[in-house]
Formats: sequence, C-alpha cells, structure tokens
Amino acid sequence: MKRRALFGYAGVAGAGAAAGLVAGRASGLERPSNEKGPHGLPIGEGVTRQRYDPHGLHQSGILTPAPASHRVLALDLLGRTDAEALARLMRVWSSTIAALMAGRPAPGDATPDLAQEAVSLTITVGFGPGVFRLPGLESKRPAGFQDIPPMDHDKLQERWSGGDLLVMVQADDETSVAYACRRMTVDARPFATPRWSQSGSWRGVDSAGNPITGRNHFGQVDGSRNPLPEELGQALWSTDGWLADGTQLVVRRIEMDLDDWDALVRDRQEKAVGRNLLDGAPLTGGAEKDDIDREAVVDGQPVLALDAHVRRAHPAENHGRRMLRRSVNYTHVDDAGQASAGLLFMALQSSIAEQFIPVQQTLDASDALNEWTTAIGSAVFALPPGFTAERHLAAGLFD
Repeated sequence: MKRRALFGYAGVAGAGAAAGLVAGRASGLERPSNEKGPHGLPIGEGVTRQRYDPHGLHQSGILTPAPASHRVLALDLLGRTDAEALARLMRVWSSTIAALMAGRPAPGDATPDLAQEAVSLTITVGFGPGVFRLPGLESKRPAGFQDIPPMDHDKLQERWSGGDLLVMVQADDETSVAYACRRMTVDARPFATPRWSQSGSWRGVDSAGNPITGRNHFGQVDGSRNPLPEELGQALWSTDGWLADGTQLVVRRIEMDLDDWDALVRDRQEKAVGRNLLDGAPLTGGAEKDDIDREAVVDGQPVLALDAHVRRAHPAENHGRRMLRRSVNYTHVDDAGQASAGLLFMALQSSIAEQFIPVQQTLDASDALNEWTTAIGSAVFALPPGFTAERHLAAGLFD
C-alpha cells in the first residue's frame, strides 16, 4: 500500500476505542431543560431546536450534541493588543455570547432580526500559543499545551494552520452560524484580525430526528467509542490553575482521497478501519458501541489487521490514553474550481503533550487509513472554563 497520506485519523485514537474520527455524539453530553421553544416546538432531549445556557462550569459546545452546521474561526492578535486589551475583548465577547445564545441581538447589533432562540447555538472561545507570549501571561501557559511536532505524513498549509484566538460556532443552520461569527468578528476588530475560517457539517440525527453517531465522507459510522461519562473527567478537563475545568483543543484539517477510497472493494474499506460499514460494529463482532476484541483470530490470523485503525487507535495500544473527538465533514472548492473534501478533526483532552501527541505518533507510524488521508492544517488552543453573569470568560487568566 502507498503511504502517501498524512496524519491518519489521529485524535480518533485516543478517544476510547476508536472507530472513525469524528465524535458526532459523545457520551455524557450536556442536555438542556425540557421546555417549549418557538411555535411550541419542544426543546429538550435531542440534537435540534435546543437552547443552551451560556453560563456554567464548562464552556458550551464541548459536550453538547453536534448540530448540523459548524464554523471554526482563528484570529491573530494585533500588535497593539496586550493582556489588558485581551481582557477587555473577553468581557465584550462574554456579553455577546450570552445574548446570542439566548436569542437576543448583541449590543450595537446592526442586524438584530437575525438573532433567533432555540437554534442549538453554542459559541466556544480558545487561546492559541501566541497569547502566552504576551507580557504578563508568559507564566500562564498551561502544562502540556504545545504545538503538534512534525509528523512523517503531515503536509501542512499555512492557510489552515495556527492562530492566537479561536471562535467555534455551532448551530442548526448555517445562517445562525454565519451571523454569530460575524458578530464575534466585529467585536474583535480593535484587537484581532481573522486568520482562517473553516466550515463543516454533520448529520447527527436519523430520518425520525433521533440522535445517531453520524458518518464521515468515507461512509463510516464515525465516533462510536468516545469516553464514557465516568472517563471524561481525567481525559478531558484540566486541573491546571486558571484553566481548571477547561480543556485543550487540537484542530486538524484532514483531506480525504475519496476517488481512491471509492475504488476499493467494500471488504478492503472495512478491514482498513476494523469496523463494518453497515452499522459501525467491530469486525470482531457485537454492536456499534461494543469494544473490539484485539485477540480475535480466524484460521490463525487476527480478525483485525495489525494496522487497522481501530486497533492502532485503541487505548490499550496507547497506554490507556483517551480523548474526546468532536469533528465534522467539510467540502472545499478552490479558486480553480477543484473540489476536495475531508474532516475538520477536533480532539479535546486535558493535555495535548500527554494525550494527543503520543497517540498521533502511534497512528503516524502505522495506520491503514494513512493511505487515504492527509493532514493539511493544524492548530492548538486552550479552552478556558465556563463563565458566569458576574465573572467574564477566562477571568482567571488575568487575575
């Protein structure tokens, strides 16, 4: 097999067992209270038409179910933006997030009629490495927070990499996502300028509207084995100073070679992943959510190939390392009209250095999916804990 691809399904690995790369729906998700929304539509259990509280122990958008539309926006700080100015931006953003998630226009909003309630809107903010080079914040860099070292299969492009600030917006529809991104960008103009923007989509419901895991562009049920609720604490949440109850995020833009993948017979596709395509169940038997049997053999041969993705990504092959995957599909048409597709792979963990990097190195060394995947973008961000009406986002960073 060619080993042309980059990255593989890296973060997927640490998420618990591994089947594909994305977490369409995680275990232990936050659920809003059961109530009625616009036109009497129910708001409660489910994925769509939700109203989430902007305030809480953790930021929104981390444990909430993945709705249909997503955008990840990175910004670079202006040269004049110091720690004090950044704190002012956090106060402004906190007010805007609280208003938009409640369905109210932000202060000074030029398009207030676009504000809508119960569209499953969440807005998540993060800090890139550049923030911790600002005078006064150098000592606040979280333990284990670092850029991803070069991998053999990486072919990263500057236009999809890096960034000082992150804004991640998710909602039921692209109009709501675009509106929230615009409001956050307008707020940031005195402090930062956009660096890149990446959009994605996810189908996390079945035809009846019931939550499902969802599928990536390869047709795989993707994200079946994220950490269980009892595993989330250690795997996901930081205990480090101002970042306590926050987390660390890796964003990887993974291009998929769909033409070569589509030319494979179904059996070859399933063996590369280690799961069947019909329902995502392990090739070793059971249902989608069941763990793989790494010891299973038939006629003296392992049922799971030694480089099958689910084997290489399994915590047992990575010293028990787990992470929460939350990723979405993307499609892209360049200026020449050439189309490409892939995954905005997002992995959340308490320590990038201790979790994501070792798992990614395992996958980079030997993962069957490396043949058809290429990482072309990479960025890391520290996501502060949640905030309250009285205390703004990331207030602890500036204390």
